[in-house]
Amino acid sequence: MDIILAPDVYVNASVALGSPPEQVVRRVLGKHKGESKTSEWILSRVRQMLLAVPSFKADAVAAQLDLIKGFVQVVKTEREFGPEAWEEALAATAKVAGAKRVVTDHPDLLQMESSDGIEFIPTEAWLVEVTTPPPAPGG
Repeated sequence: MDIILAPDVYVNASVALGSPPEQVVRRVLGKHKGESKTSEWILSRVRQMLLAVPSFKADAVAAQLDLIKGFVQVVKTEREFGPEAWEEALAATAKVAGAKRVVTDHPDLLQMESSDGIEFIPTEAWLVEVTTPPPAPGG
């Protein structure tokens, strides 16, 4: 896998079935079970964000995190990051995971486009990329 999923993608997928983030998560985790990587920082952000969503029952958060953990490998970054350090934490996680891109819909990250050699791409663009057939040979 050359991507990691940002916390917002996991959260949006958890609360909005049929949305582009949900389609991305289903495709990445379902078709590549155990290949996708994440970090404790990402999981911690997912937990905090889900707890803040009024429509997501607080008692379902632990079960949702356990479900995610069952589909990913947790990697350890060289240092720890605070809750607001999205750019740095995601770039560090991607590097440790051997990924070149982070799939996110976070507007600040998308506006930035890249950080420390790691590209930030929106869920819809990634979906188009993986569902578009390759060009015909010689075309």
